[in-house]
Amino acid sequence: MIFALPYMFSNLLQVLYGSADLFVVGQFGHTFDVSGVSIGSQAMALITNLVLGLTTGVTVLLGQYLGSKSYRDLSKTIGGAIVLFLIIALGLTFVMLSFNNEITLLMNTPKEAIEATKSYLSICSAGIIFIVGYNVVSSILRRLGDSKTPLLFVFIACIINIIVDFVLVGYFHMGAKGAAIATVSAQGFSFLFALVYLCKKGIGYSFYKEDICFSKYIQKIMQIGFPLGLQSVLVNISFLIITIIVNQMGLIASASLGVVEKLMGFLMLPAIVLGSVLASLIALNVGAKQYKRAKQTLKYAIMISLAFAIIVTTICEIDGTILTRIFTNNQDVIKNGALYLKTYSIDCLLTSFLFCINGYLNGYEKTVFTMVHSLVATFIGRIPLTLLFSKIPNVTLFHMGIAAPLSIMISLIMIFIYFKKTKFDNIKER
Repeated sequence: MIFALPYMFSNLLQVLYGSADLFVVGQFGHTFDVSGVSIGSQAMALITNLVLGLTTGVTVLLGQYLGSKSYRDLSKTIGGAIVLFLIIALGLTFVMLSFNNEITLLMNTPKEAIEATKSYLSICSAGIIFIVGYNVVSSILRRLGDSKTPLLFVFIACIINIIVDFVLVGYFHMGAKGAAIATVSAQGFSFLFALVYLCKKGIGYSFYKEDICFSKYIQKIMQIGFPLGLQSVLVNISFLIITIIVNQMGLIASASLGVVEKLMGFLMLPAIVLGSVLASLIALNVGAKQYKRAKQTLKYAIMISLAFAIIVTTICEIDGTILTRIFTNNQDVIKNGALYLKTYSIDCLLTSFLFCINGYLNGYEKTVFTMVHSLVATFIGRIPLTLLFSKIPNVTLFHMGIAAPLSIMISLIMIFIYFKKTKFDNIKER
């Protein structure tokens, strides 16, 4: 699990520079800027998580080919990934820029925050190619054993984003627009550094220009990554639906939701990272037919993730304002955010199991099942429950937060039944 530490810090820095916008805007901007950045970030998170889901297909394949020492297959997989993700980046950029206004209105954005949201979305959409490019290059580097260099790149990006945020938002008072420019600048530099490094270093195996083409390896990447990408998209759509529901409660509720969602990005980070790392490590062990070691790796990951979750959940239950005041100085937003955290934070305990088990399943290429249980939990559990709770007289964000842990319980029950029924990993090592 030592391999996971650089990846953990890398993701921490990514979350940090993604949260820097909200932090600086919360200190120097207006409440409508906070709402605009939080709503816009939700939409951009959909893009990022789609890419991360699809790159898991690359990671799993590279892990299996490394484990079986199939180096030509490995090189051709990388070539196919370049073609696939270039097309995806261009397509997503076109869609987001073309339908910026429609997306803003669809999210039931409070009227005070409409212009801020549109500005943030349009600028960030122009940087989608940087988001896609950086995550693809980083996934390749990590799977080839270099998890430290991506950490350096994202550290540089984090510093750039924070500096530009303070200049444009803090000094020039550009609000959500300034925050978006800072984010795109940081993403651009991190992608450029990562790309130059990979080109100079190479992949360590024979790689030819002819490998960059349409091939069967694109199909293989999609077979593994598409269910995860679709899962991420639909889950993020569910978050957007929840945002739409909460936005009906007014500007303060909208801003509070955005603050808590950013916080949960930090609080769930160990489980998210360990789940992602597990997919790669399990794939490597499966390729080498080390099935017992794969199970042991899962146990260690859950223990580490759960230990952190217990700490952060305790803090949220005692006094969540300690955390919510990090992103805003508005007292109403601080208090409402803490109410939301009181129930939502229970999710951290449950996702310690869920994300790690999902990583384990993905390493075995059981990506369709991880997609199915996530979608059932989200669209049959969390969204209907959130809508139901929103109808409660005198409803608060405390009630809205209950839906999250209840939906995770649905996933965990489905996983328990799946393991009992299939016993797919009950394989003797050769």
